[in-house]
Amino acid sequence: MNSSVSISAKRSGAVLDKLGVRRATVVGHSTGGAVATSLAEQRRDLVAAIALIDTGPRLDAFLGDSFAGRLLTTPVVGELLWRLRTDSVIRDALSTAFTRKVRIPDQFIADIRGMTYRSLTATDEASSAYVKERPIPDLLAGLGLPTLVTFGSQDRRWQPSSAQDYRRVPHARIESLDGVGHTPMLEDPDTTGALLHGFALETAPR
Repeated sequence: MNSSVSISAKRSGAVLDKLGVRRATVVGHSTGGAVATSLAEQRRDLVAAIALIDTGPRLDAFLGDSFAGRLLTTPVVGELLWRLRTDSVIRDALSTAFTRKVRIPDQFIADIRGMTYRSLTATDEASSAYVKERPIPDLLAGLGLPTLVTFGSQDRRWQPSSAQDYRRVPHARIESLDGVGHTPMLEDPDTTGALLHGFALETAPR
């Protein structure tokens, strides 16, 4: 198991424990889906169901980053660019995260500006290593958890057709959102919210 992803999952579990949560429907978007999956592996006592949003199932389904995104992860050049980063550079790096025209919240930009360069690259490396080690659908198939997979049909970071890989997960529900890209929560929040709400109600402990 990749240490960086598993550590993030362990910390997430500790937060839920501190909040007094005993059973949870865990939701993860993109890289967060790897963390959610790792948490489900570690804490079968805690995770009752899992919902993934545009989480790439395997490494070769990755379509790539924007030009600015690729520059940021290029050794030496990326670190220099990060030191000089502007809101414009960050927005350019995020461009492939959206297909529909949406306003990127200022908090998104502020959170990214607050990251260190090492945390930026380490997150990318850790999630890639986690998926490379074993495809996420294979991991989920062995857990037997209720699973919801939501994918934008126009995702520009992961092949939208790769969502079908999750059919290997017994009883997984796969939802494709037409005309939506990598970030359904912002591009079609009403539909995304309704899907997550319905799934949480269906899988809530009785």
